[in-house]
Amino acid sequence: MGIAEDLAAAVRAHPAVRRVEPIGSRARGTATELSDWDYQVIVEDFGELAADLPGIAAAHGPLSAQWDPLGDCAGYLMIFPGPVKVDLVFPEVARSRHRPWRVGPDTLQPIDAHFWDWTLWLVSKRRRGMADRVRGELLKMSRHLLEPLGVATVPHSLEEAADRYVRARARLEARYGMRVPRQLESAVLPLVKASDGDRYRPSDLRS
Repeated sequence: MGIAEDLAAAVRAHPAVRRVEPIGSRARGTATELSDWDYQVIVEDFGELAADLPGIAAAHGPLSAQWDPLGDCAGYLMIFPGPVKVDLVFPEVARSRHRPWRVGPDTLQPIDAHFWDWTLWLVSKRRRGMADRVRGELLKMSRHLLEPLGVATVPHSLEEAADRYVRARARLEARYGMRVPRQLESAVLPLVKASDGDRYRPSDLRS
């Protein structure tokens, strides 16, 4: 379990936390090697933990750490070298979903973290043969993240999504005179390219 259990133990030790429990495919014993490590976190004081959580995560060297932009409840999403994806879910803390990303020099790096986190999660779904789930998520990804970057059509595969994203990011980097770090891309992109078996064409969408 390594980094996932180390992080869970650090969160469990926080004075505002009542308990931390594994959930999802890892807890059910149905995970693949790429599945997330998901933990349900029950808290006494969410604000206190939320203020300390970035520091707790940083002590373990994540490639990315962010609050889930799309969850119905609060979730803290992290990717560690490996890559290993660890999600902390707060089922008692409801939150409104974000609107599609606003693109600018201040949001390009958070968008990058969100794209690769989302993509790594979808690679694990693809590995389990969940083609319909991947297709639906690519549509959601298109509306929420890719369209704001200027990608006008829904990608047919994870490979196509990654390719279009990388090209759109490069255009925006040139426009803003900046460069987003590539550690996440280096960790996730080889897994995206490891299979070409997820090509499908969503119905009633622009090609």
